[in-house]
Amino acid sequence: MTDHQHHVVLLTFEGGEDCHRAFEEAEHLPGIRQSAVLERSADGLLEVREGYTRGAGVATVGSGVVGGLVGLLGGPLGMLLGFAAGAALGNAAEEGRTTADGAGLIVLSARVPDGASLLVLDIRESSPEPADQLAARFGATVERLVADEFAEQVRAAERRAEESSEDAG
Repeated sequence: MTDHQHHVVLLTFEGGEDCHRAFEEAEHLPGIRQSAVLERSADGLLEVREGYTRGAGVATVGSGVVGGLVGLLGGPLGMLLGFAAGAALGNAAEEGRTTADGAGLIVLSARVPDGASLLVLDIRESSPEPADQLAARFGATVERLVADEFAEQVRAAERRAEESSEDAG
């Protein structure tokens, strides 16, 4: 990989402790744009534990996490409420990006098995080695998604949620 490739890199952990330590190191990866930790308890409850956005202020990070939490907990209606919460708390200039980030976390939530954690990296990579080495240090499995393809999956999920809420209303 000679030029920078935009990926969503998913690191799956059997538990939460190693995931949190990897999250702390991930903000130093070359090309990192955003990261988040999703954890699912043994009984199936999903939580967004941590989030990082390069160059964002506290309000922006907080709105993305709050929006994602609300959306993850409430299904399609919750997703709309999550978007509203994120928009209310976030920086107006980054409002659109924050709601898209929350929707992305909702799409990824199905990939987190019970009792596991997922570290999500939004990264422009010139080489897969730094993220792969991070995963190896903490015993995680790695999956790479092309960012544009993942963004299309998120847009499709948003359209389905809008259609569901229109049908319900």
